[in-house]
Amino acid sequence: MTLDVTYLRGSVAGVLSVLQHAACPENVVFHFIASHRRSDLLRTITSTFPYQTFHLYHFNTDLVKGKISSSIRRALDQPLNYARIYLADLLPMSVRRIVYFDSDLIVVDDVAKLWNIKLGAHVLGAPEYCHANFTNYFNYRFWSNPAYAAALRGRRACYFNTGVMVIDLGKWREGKYTEKLEYWMKVQKKYRIYELGSLPPFLLVFAGDVEGVEHRWNQHGLGGDNLEGLCRDLHPGPVSLLHWSGKGKPWLRLDSKRPCPLDSLWAPYDLYRHSTLFCDS
Repeated sequence: MTLDVTYLRGSVAGVLSVLQHAACPENVVFHFIASHRRSDLLRTITSTFPYQTFHLYHFNTDLVKGKISSSIRRALDQPLNYARIYLADLLPMSVRRIVYFDSDLIVVDDVAKLWNIKLGAHVLGAPEYCHANFTNYFNYRFWSNPAYAAALRGRRACYFNTGVMVIDLGKWREGKYTEKLEYWMKVQKKYRIYELGSLPPFLLVFAGDVEGVEHRWNQHGLGGDNLEGLCRDLHPGPVSLLHWSGKGKPWLRLDSKRPCPLDSLWAPYDLYRHSTLFCDS
């Protein structure tokens, strides 16, 4: 997970949910990526969960300066939002597999089930949503350029949300996938071929080549869309993970006394309500 002041409350809730539902919480190791050398943030985490193993890595935002272009929502433009592209470089070579989580989700199942999925020949596993309309993700400058459009030709039109991913870091390093993602970031900076943040490069590199995970592992979109953040219902089917992707975050809606119905499922994991650990609301 990434770690910053804005999403600290969500990160703590996410960690608590993982530990509460893990059959063997002592086996869970957390790796946090921060864009500032914020030992105070890690101290908050370690003092809250004193018996857990945590590691903190510094993400040098210079890596993405000059590669980020403005998108549909300001939060998507933050350098830390792009740290997921550099996980294979940031984490030790000894770490071969990770589960990447956004900081606006809770887990209501044993995370070991997600960790143990078989990736086969794939680099990445995530819940896929096929029959997607990729014309919604890329603009006319992309589709009118034959070289760019060819990147998706012959590929299954499968969308996946990058807030929940199982990644084989060994295969990622071997395939130089960070460089492949950076290529599309540079194209975007120069020609503006899409309007979203870090998702489109992942689609251009991985769409149709992802190990499909049960949809229960990312009930996403609970934060509504990127503009208004309106309330949403759950997708049909079982639930192992609830993800408030979109503009609306449960802690902000709860504080404003205008929560959505599903925000009540996040509230029990909100240690802010019971603690003085958080001096910055």
